[in-house]
Amino acid sequence: MKIQGIAICPPPGAKDNPAVTPELLASSLARYSRSNKGIDSILSSIDWNDPDKSVDAIFRFVDYGHASIAGMTGGIAIVIDGCSMFLAYKLFELSQLCDGQESSTRYIKLDKSNLPSALETGIPSELSAQWQEFMELSFEIYHEVYQKLDQIAEQNPSVVRVPSGASPKVVERLRKNYALDRSRYFIPFATRTNVALVMTARVWSETIKQLDSIPLPEARECAEGLRRELSRFAPRLSRHCYADDASRFQTQQVFDYAVGKIREHGVPVTLLADKVWVEVDNQFADFLPQIQNIEDSFRGKANRYSTTGTSVRRVMVRAAWNNLSIAELRDLNRHRSGYRFSPLTPEGFYVPAEVKHPRMEELMRKKSDFLRRIVMTKDSAAYVYGLLLGTQVPFEHSTHLDKFIYEIELRTGLGAHFRYAEHLSAASRELLKKMPQLKDYIEIGSAEPE
Repeated sequence: MKIQGIAICPPPGAKDNPAVTPELLASSLARYSRSNKGIDSILSSIDWNDPDKSVDAIFRFVDYGHASIAGMTGGIAIVIDGCSMFLAYKLFELSQLCDGQESSTRYIKLDKSNLPSALETGIPSELSAQWQEFMELSFEIYHEVYQKLDQIAEQNPSVVRVPSGASPKVVERLRKNYALDRSRYFIPFATRTNVALVMTARVWSETIKQLDSIPLPEARECAEGLRRELSRFAPRLSRHCYADDASRFQTQQVFDYAVGKIREHGVPVTLLADKVWVEVDNQFADFLPQIQNIEDSFRGKANRYSTTGTSVRRVMVRAAWNNLSIAELRDLNRHRSGYRFSPLTPEGFYVPAEVKHPRMEELMRKKSDFLRRIVMTKDSAAYVYGLLLGTQVPFEHSTHLDKFIYEIELRTGLGAHFRYAEHLSAASRELLKKMPQLKDYIEIGSAEPE
């Protein structure tokens, strides 16, 4: 795993503007709130030959807690090469206010060389050979399914739903999307990926603290690497990046729940039928009622990026799916608004109806056997490295109504993955049962072409 921060230099258009380090920015803005002399006065007091001395002086001047200062450090970019897909998922789950990207299974074909070693994941030595065999079979099936689907799409382009007039390059891209989107369910959650994240030191501190609380070697190694890189940008604030009793307890409880469920109920490996739950809270204080109707809240809306009004933005929504495959979870988990949660308990296994393979039963047996064995060891938290992207897990997202409508329109819109469209279309139908007045204002797409 390689972890590296990326510094930002001023563009040519801002060459005459003040340039400061993240901590100097945060401390200057903190002092700015305690002064009416303006920013030029504060910046003029800085010793540019020894800016760290000025940072210390300003930090002593203000008596803010670290969190409010750390939030003003600006976006600090750090990239993580070669972490597992599981760890990437956790990073996005923990950093609720980040901007970021992860390597896409839609554009990158993977193989067993992308797997970490059992030692890196914390899988006990007595199970490492079993895990390796299981992982290699997963990738073998992934490649065979991909090749078959790619051939089908080449021989019968109608299955890809290519738009008329598409260029040969677009046709080829859509054909590969068709095959990669349907074969990816056999990719192990342990597979290495790359992640780029941008957030303030405040959010980095909390993310690293939570990461440091995960009882897995990979997570702690990543936390240490991120802490080291953050210290290059905000050294005074990186001391808040360590696990504490509360973060350890809360993290362990979720792992204990998942491990306990596998021990008690085993590992379901058949397809779990779709179920979606949506709850809406649109109650308001009698002294602060809604000030507009639904129609006015959508007036002028041209697309999903348009601004909506208060009658939509003040409503809270909680949506939960019983059987989101990890392949879809990886993306839905990246919606920044609100809170996202999954205990990562295996509830079934999803593959598209057109995907068949003669060794599916063998793969599911190996998966079930491995998970049943590892949850009985002291390293039970490493069970997550025995999940595949087709593993179905429950998932909940709580957010505001305007953000949820955006999610529905994005995940059913042009080019969306077909399975996203199924899940979000179902959620939209449940939402309309609660608020039928939204019917004319949510654009449900067909996700064509993929």
